Amino acid sequence: MILRYLLNDNQLMADQAEKYLDAGEVSVTVEVIAEVVYVLHGVYSMERGIIADTLKKFLNIVDCRDKKVLDQALDTFGKRKLDFVDCVLYGYHQVRGAEIATFDRKLQRLLVKGAAAGQS
Repeated sequence: MILRYLLNDNQLMADQAEKYLDAGEVSVTVEVIAEVVYVLHGVYSMERGIIADTLKKFLNIVDCRDKKVLDQALDTFGKRKLDFVDCVLYGYHQVRGAEIATFDRKLQRLLVKGAAAGQS
C-alpha cells in the first residue's frame, strides 16, 4: 500500500491507501520501510536522495516506533552508497548508542567516523 500511495501509479489502490492514512493510526516498521526502499531503488531506479526525502515526509504522517532511527538511516542512505540495512544499523548506533559488529568495510568506516565526530 505504501508503494501505491507514494507512486500513485494505480489510482484505485492509491485512493485506498490514502483512506487508511487519513483515518490515522497507521503504523509502519523498519522492515516495511526497508522493503519500500529496496523496491523504489532496485525496481524503480529512484535516486537515493529522492527516496530519503520522500520517505522522511511519509514518516511524518504515520506512526513509527523507530522514527528517529529511520530518519538517521534515510539521511545516511541519501548521502552514502551503503545498503539500506547498513544505514539502519548506523541509525541504531547513532540514535540508541547500539554497538555494531560488522565486517562490512564501508559501514566500519562510517561507524569509526561517527564515533570520532561524537568525541569532538
